[in-house]
Order: sequence, then structure tokens, then C-alpha cells
Amino acid sequence: MVTASLVKELREKTGAGMMDCKKVLTETDGDMEKAIELLRERGIAKAAKKSGRIAAEGLVEAYVSEDGKVGAIVEVNSETDFVAKNEEFKTFVMNVAKQIVEKNPKDVEELLAQDSIEVPGKTVNEVLIEKIATIGENMTIRRFARFESEGLVEKYIHGDGKIAVLVNMKKGNPEVAKDICMQIAAARPEYLNEQSVPAERVEKEKEILKIQTMNEGKPEAIAEKIVQGRIGKFFSEICLVDQAFVKDPNKKVSQVLKENDAEVVEFARFEKGEGIEKKEENFAEEVRKQAGI
Repeated sequence: MVTASLVKELREKTGAGMMDCKKVLTETDGDMEKAIELLRERGIAKAAKKSGRIAAEGLVEAYVSEDGKVGAIVEVNSETDFVAKNEEFKTFVMNVAKQIVEKNPKDVEELLAQDSIEVPGKTVNEVLIEKIATIGENMTIRRFARFESEGLVEKYIHGDGKIAVLVNMKKGNPEVAKDICMQIAAARPEYLNEQSVPAERVEKEKEILKIQTMNEGKPEAIAEKIVQGRIGKFFSEICLVDQAFVKDPNKKVSQVLKENDAEVVEFARFEKGEGIEKKEENFAEEVRKQAGI
């Protein structure tokens, strides 16, 4: 009989997941050594040992359905940039993006639990574990976004998977959609327009601008009026439609959209590893530790 304590013990010994531990213990009639061997054969124990390593490299990828109505963008991280050039890894990442388009998971947890379109009969998580074992590095599916459109969805990948952009256009054509994708990749907007910027973010910026203006020697009453003028520059930096168009800085993005009878509903911009703290390796310290100094 497989008890909870047996499962716990196996998990502590191998670092494998609860369900994997329970499964192999059931298959081996509770034999701990055979269960460990089975986990190792399947690459699960090996993968688990790598799970503590920081994965901040990898790829961002996007996939759009043939009819252009559904698209997904995903970030899958690895430990080294070398793995990002591995064809098996690149295929896995693209298949994850396709999985998101076709199966519409609500979050990463649900995605991992879904039956894989790449390897039928296995979950996405099981396929991921196999990739970790065969490729030899920790890998994680970090985040994704998925858009369904009344008009069209367009994607853009920059720098061999360093930056990926996905845009949902209510109106417009593929050419202007591609231009908007490149705009987002280059100019890094955070929001679509002024209305989508959280009120607390705007108020905080106004406070900062007011203090800056008063530090310039302006009286408070005048500083407040100056802030109203300067806040426009803030919006022109973080709002897509207010930005100067990269291909023609004399125009705003909103003007380009109007000229092309186009409308952006939403967008996502993923940059590989952004926000992940990379562990700084001290080579000299590592040598000392290995030498027992």
C-alpha cells in the first residue's frame, strides 16, 4: 500500500513531484529503491535536481492561427543562451505557443496540466520534464498571453527570440499591424492609451514632476500648472498611441492608425528574462569551494 509518508519520503529523496512519486510507488508496490530507479530512468529525478537553478535565458515566441484570428505569445526560460539555439528547445517553445492558441489555458498551471499537442498521451509538464532531462538544463514556462480578435492578430519576433510582440487589431491590415508590432518592440510602450494608465501611476508621476518643478524655484501654484503641461511627455513615453511613430517621428502612432483606418485593442511585449534576477557567479569563490580552501 502506498502511504502519504512513503510519497513524502520519495519526494524528499528525489525532488520529484508528488504525483510522479505516487505513480512510481504504485507501479513498484511501494519499493523505495525501485521507485527511485524508475524516476531516474524517466529523467524525472534528474530534472528535479535542476529545478533550483535560475533560468533567465531562453526564448520568447509567438504563434498566430492560419486565419489570423487567434494568437499567443509565450516565454520559456532556460539557464543558458546556448540552449536557446537548440532545435529541440525551439520546437518545444513553438509547440507551447501553438498549444496556448488551440487549447486556451487560463494560466501556466492549467497549461502544464493539459494534454500535450507535441507528444500525445503526455501532459505539457511531462514533456517539459523530459526536455529538462535530455537537454540538461532547468527550464520553465514563465508566462503567456493569448488574444482572440474580431479583426486580426499580428506577431513580431526580434533578435532571434529576445523580444516578441503580439497585437490584437480590431481594424487594419497586416502591413500596418506589422508596423505597430515593430513600434512596440522598439519603443516599449506600457499601456495602449492615457485611459488605460492606472490613476495611482499618474498621480505619482504628477507628484514627482511637481517636486522637480518646485526644486527649479517655481512657486507651488505655478508648479501645478507646469505639471499639467509636462505630464503629456510622460504619456507620450508610456502610451502606444501617444508615442512618436518610429518610422516617421513627425507623426504620432494615433495619426498613423487613423490614416490607415486601424484600431489597436490590446498588445503584449515580452522580453526574454526581464525582471528575473540572475545569480551572479563568483568564479574565484567557486574554485575555492571546490578546492576546499
